[in-house]
Amino acid sequence: MSNWTDAHCHLQDRYLSNDEQVAINAREALQRAFEAGVDRVVVIGTDAQTSAEALAITELEGPVEIYATVGLHPHDALDDIEPTLSLARTGHPRLVGIGECGLDYYYEHSPRSAQRQAFATQIGLAHELDLALVIHARDAFDDLFDVLGSEGVPPRTVIHCFTGTQDDAMACLALGCDISLSGVVTFKNAETLREAARLVPLDRLHVETDSPFLAPVPHRGRANEPAFVSIVGEFVAQLRGEEVAAVREATARNTARLFHLPH
Repeated sequence: MSNWTDAHCHLQDRYLSNDEQVAINAREALQRAFEAGVDRVVVIGTDAQTSAEALAITELEGPVEIYATVGLHPHDALDDIEPTLSLARTGHPRLVGIGECGLDYYYEHSPRSAQRQAFATQIGLAHELDLALVIHARDAFDDLFDVLGSEGVPPRTVIHCFTGTQDDAMACLALGCDISLSGVVTFKNAETLREAARLVPLDRLHVETDSPFLAPVPHRGRANEPAFVSIVGEFVAQLRGEEVAAVREATARNTARLFHLPH
């Protein structure tokens, strides 16, 4: 792949129940992404509904390749996980990962024990189906490492929207996890994250938007979209003192490896 890959985005709109409206919104965003030099995206599920919508979005025709994951976000860890597990086992041809799942002790919308259980179940599912694991981790790295140690790290695992320290990054890498950077790395108050980003080997690095959240500077405060992934990638290249083309090609290649996508 010669253009940008958005390794993690949400093109679903959980507030719209009309599937046609969801598809139209996704089409428009994907067209803008293509015009901005993006040719591949991975749409991420966070519960049974958004996971089903992510799979549906992969069936849109257009110039951008679309893949999807299914998962249960830690915010929703008290929800019944069975619909998500069933969806993952359908064998959809564009299903490439489990998640996002993990632990969030910043908001703690679900009890920590429920988060750990839902996370452990989804780690097991990634092992069972030989799919990539997409992890959400916020203020919870110690427990995250504990659960991964108990359940075993799937061979293809990524910490999405990484916001940890240098030590956190090194611990993730030592476990075999890749690291994905979002627009947060461009924020004025993210110097600790930028220090960590400089340490990640280029062959373990991904870039993402996490759209519609966390738009990079200079778009901070507005809705994010896959078209902005090049802004993240270009910032990361400058931060690391690398050529933009090298970061673009490496991150696209890394995401293809992570999700077993065509090279």
